[in-house]
Amino acid sequence: MIGSANLNIMIKAARKAGRALTKDFREVENLQVSVKGAGDFVSRADIGAEKIIKDELMGARPTYGWLAEEGGGQEGQDPTRRWIVDPLDGTTNFLHGLPHWAISIGLEHKGQVVAGVIFDPAKDEMFFAEKGSGAWMNETRLRVSGRSRMIESIFATGLPFAGRADLPDTLKDLGRLLPVCAGVRRFGAASLDLAYVAAGRYEGFWERRLNAWDLAAGVIIVKEAGGFVEPINRTGDILADGEVVCSNEAIFTSFAKVIRN
Repeated sequence: MIGSANLNIMIKAARKAGRALTKDFREVENLQVSVKGAGDFVSRADIGAEKIIKDELMGARPTYGWLAEEGGGQEGQDPTRRWIVDPLDGTTNFLHGLPHWAISIGLEHKGQVVAGVIFDPAKDEMFFAEKGSGAWMNETRLRVSGRSRMIESIFATGLPFAGRADLPDTLKDLGRLLPVCAGVRRFGAASLDLAYVAAGRYEGFWERRLNAWDLAAGVIIVKEAGGFVEPINRTGDILADGEVVCSNEAIFTSFAKVIRN
């Protein structure tokens, strides 16, 4: 697929940051004896990756705005366009030497995400989409799963940790969902959870208390793969509220009803 100039810029930035993070990931495995040392190293890797991405994106489009996990936000000369970036989604996996983490880059135009890239360097899987042009993984067109029965479906979510306040809601979700589905996965990188819904690897995904940079790229990739994506609160806003429920069309109503119950 030949994408727009903006999409090609995003893919180039993701690949460049991915090369740097892959080198850092090899070093992390040598730092496991020191939790503090490994944590500090990963923080530096995260910040370094964000700098690479920012230099690439803002160098090519200096008037656009910017929102990212490490560097915060800044309004651009063009107030209608903004990059939304997570330079390392799945930091805890990265820290523990687990090869399941990604770079997520979204482009927002007039409040709507119009392009997204999620790059998994460990598996060399580049997920991307533009509004109206479909979703892709490397050279393969993506479509959401065709399963239509909840009991045959698997879902993904995040599990609250370290005393987060949304633990009770998540436990209630699991209590309602587990008896009616084929399983729930928790792999620790929300951007890849969304990408996997787009690829048909999961039937659906939901989570609360995420950030815009966790969601921006994945939301458009799922939509362009034919998925349904909504805020958990019907009157909410996905990026602003950090809550999402998504799946294929066939089971969305049933799945969303369980989560919203």
